[in-house]
Amino acid sequence: MSIADDTLVPSGPNRRLVIVVRADPVICGHSGEARCLAEVALTRGFDDVRIVTWPLDALEAAGLPMKPLDGVLPYSPGITVERPGPVGDYRVPDGRYLSGLIGRLVELFSDGVPTVAMSLYLSPHAIAVQEAAQVARRIGPARVVTVAEAVGSDITNVVRECVATGRFGAAAHILSVYLEADHCVAVSEYTRELIVASAATLDAMHGTTFAQRCRERIAISYPAVDSWSYLSLTEDRIAETLARRGLSRDGYVLFLSRIASAKGIDDLIDAYAGSRSAERVQLVLAGRGPQEDEVVARVAAAGLGDRVRILTDVDDAEKPALMAGSAAFVLPTREQPEFVETFGIALVEKALAGGGPIITCATGGVPEAVGDTALLVPQHDPTTLRTVLDEVICDWTPTQRSEAEHYARTHALQFDRAQVFDRLFTLTEPSAAHVA
Repeated sequence: MSIADDTLVPSGPNRRLVIVVRADPVICGHSGEARCLAEVALTRGFDDVRIVTWPLDALEAAGLPMKPLDGVLPYSPGITVERPGPVGDYRVPDGRYLSGLIGRLVELFSDGVPTVAMSLYLSPHAIAVQEAAQVARRIGPARVVTVAEAVGSDITNVVRECVATGRFGAAAHILSVYLEADHCVAVSEYTRELIVASAATLDAMHGTTFAQRCRERIAISYPAVDSWSYLSLTEDRIAETLARRGLSRDGYVLFLSRIASAKGIDDLIDAYAGSRSAERVQLVLAGRGPQEDEVVARVAAAGLGDRVRILTDVDDAEKPALMAGSAAFVLPTREQPEFVETFGIALVEKALAGGGPIITCATGGVPEAVGDTALLVPQHDPTTLRTVLDEVICDWTPTQRSEAEHYARTHALQFDRAQVFDRLFTLTEPSAAHVA
């Protein structure tokens, strides 16, 4: 506060972080990443931290998998979540929401407050940030640094698809916007190479020079994970969560992710059916996604109705305990044209939580997430998956489980949100002071 004419006048913010993302209640690892970065920013000298996202009705209309609203953990005091409403009427179909987003960002960028603006997903978030930054720089004392983080679906679902179908303009637009950012990062080395390869294909077709610029500009910033939520688990909390769900410690194999084909959930059901493991433990399939009905039907067709639990209402608070209490965590993710697991945030979370070993596939950026701490099986191979699952459930000793748990947790700690934040902001603000 400042004193002038005996009146207390609130001082404005001195340093702002704006993160543009599909935020909670969307079920998405990068929604959690945005939360983690925002939380750490409060301890690093940012006195105005905002997550700018979409109205709930727009998220629901898009068909995105959503958490129960009453199960979303609150943000810390000091973090403001904004959901700008649409601009215009029905004659501007989808662009109304994008206009609302860009308009609010222009206001935040043009008030003179030093601001770092980070977009998670290039389309449409980096587009919105770069457009707003350009406008703000034209009309006012903009002091904004932009960071564009590319995730896998930016390339598989947008750029690569555009290249494959000959839609040169859309692919060139996305890559141009990305490279206009002050800092370009990707969530894994795999993602970076995927971007460069797609850019090189575009260059070969149209004589552009995107690939070389991508090689020169893109740094790696792994997703940030809230380690404390997993490391602070107590036996009482695990027991309470499992009891509430009617589960027992080490009495189930857990899949917790989007219920979608690319996550290999059908391979897991097929592997579990007829396995030795099915006689000892239940299978818990937790998540939301476009193939929920198909999964229910597949479980019924396999005669597994009494052995498989499908949970579509898991909230943030109980996820760590469900992971810690499982006998094994299985994510048989596989590469599909529209999706590749370019990191694997859930795998890191499971490693931090402890419990049984992780079984997954070495697709995309998964090897960077798990290192050599997980059991890797070929994708699209339920037979091998069944063999490995039976080995860890039926044959492993307590010592093997304990050693695997410790090894995986040690590896996963490198993705702690504070470490990731500090590495990223050393890149973007090399002279910034660390404020504990």
